[in-house]
Amino acid sequence: MTPKTLLQIENARVNYLGKASFEDLNFTWREGEHWAITGDSGRELTAFLETLRGTTHLPEGKIERPFADQYIIQKTEEGIVHSFRDLIAYVSQLYRFRNKSNLQNFYFQQRFNSSEADEAATVKEYLIQNSTPTPGPWSLEVVADLLRLSPLLDSSILKLSNGETRRLALALGLLLQPKIYLMDQPMTGLDQESRAAFGDFLQAIISKGIHVLITSSSSEIPDGITHVGKLKSNRKVEVWERENYHLNKSQSLDLPRNLEQLKALLEEFPTVENEVIRLENVSIRYGAKTILNQVNWQVNAGERWQLKGKNGSGKSTLISLLIGENPQAYSQNFWLFGRKRGSGESIWDVKRPIGFVAPELVRFFPSNQTVRKVILSGFFDTMGLFKKTTSEQESKMNRWLQLFNLETFANLPIQRIPLEQQRWTLLARALIKFPKLLILDEASQGMDERQRVIFRETVQKILELTPITLIYVSHYQEDIPDKVDKIFTLE
Repeated sequence: MTPKTLLQIENARVNYLGKASFEDLNFTWREGEHWAITGDSGRELTAFLETLRGTTHLPEGKIERPFADQYIIQKTEEGIVHSFRDLIAYVSQLYRFRNKSNLQNFYFQQRFNSSEADEAATVKEYLIQNSTPTPGPWSLEVVADLLRLSPLLDSSILKLSNGETRRLALALGLLLQPKIYLMDQPMTGLDQESRAAFGDFLQAIISKGIHVLITSSSSEIPDGITHVGKLKSNRKVEVWERENYHLNKSQSLDLPRNLEQLKALLEEFPTVENEVIRLENVSIRYGAKTILNQVNWQVNAGERWQLKGKNGSGKSTLISLLIGENPQAYSQNFWLFGRKRGSGESIWDVKRPIGFVAPELVRFFPSNQTVRKVILSGFFDTMGLFKKTTSEQESKMNRWLQLFNLETFANLPIQRIPLEQQRWTLLARALIKFPKLLILDEASQGMDERQRVIFRETVQKILELTPITLIYVSHYQEDIPDKVDKIFTLE
């Protein structure tokens, strides 16, 4: 007997964010199936999820959602406003937290300022405020235990690491009591231990009757998944049962970066002093909680380091010290470029020689900041462009736009462009001022597999062509360029 159909797309032409994403798209999701969708384009993977959610435009074809039929009949009879979306939980790769008055987004530095923690809800408050009153199997206590959030319930959401924030988003999805759970690259930002445990999480929610569909890299199909679909270059879906799916590792990955153009852009990189960073017994605490404990580290000019550690080990806090965003830096034995912090330097003196890329930066730019403005803001180390630029600065910005294939996105707000183009925009912003120290914190997060390889090899070329000092944070060893030959681990 054929299982009941949950959702079906038939001969659909799909437009997403004003652009054609799929032609003649067909997909059937049946009861008992749990899907991982892979592909070479992060934008198309997101567009596929948005189509399932009903947020894309279908000029042709149709999508049916039988999983919601009974619910819709019941709510219609009760006279209650309803939608099939009531039964869907969706975890995207974008997180936007607002303060308690719901008036503004948080600014980046606020995360590291303990005196402003009261501006944000605690994990427990956030989950209660955003959950649904609909009864179901998922209580706050059950969800917190499943996702290892119980010790964090009284913590400010501002203080969470990237991986902890991801677990918070997954928890909130369960508190919506969904029948369908869609997740866009849910393992992104998780450390190796958490990624290994993700299959246990899937199996736990599947056992309660939830049907799961995730986007994923082809090399990371977690336990619990029964079927794999690959979005092909012809914008169709090739499908396999899980046991019949085998990763094709021989795919060609040409790197579309103009090497001569890159060389020309990197000619102005400065030489650096002997010592770039020195930490002596650095300890950072928030209340009774110790984040960094007696950390010692020295980074010399031209060295390339990988900064490692599990989610919550303090990597983001350590980076906040280096980029001048943590007020506790002034009370520590901490030197940058041979100068002790707190010896009279301004915040701009600290930021000027450092380029920094982290995916969460995007959400802290004002909504009117276009790609070109974001890149130009790198000259001024501000979260957005608020000064008049010179013709020389505009010329350099245009060259980075061209190198990273961003010209068609130049006048679009950064928050409205695909994630992979956001990452290239942030890299251009960091490099445009020719920093002495480059810090990449999960910098290729959210890119598809092909783009991650291109990003890694681009950084590799930068390291080969310049004397720049590098600190690279990634939970994926395959994202680390070969030139990164030193490791510093936070326990």
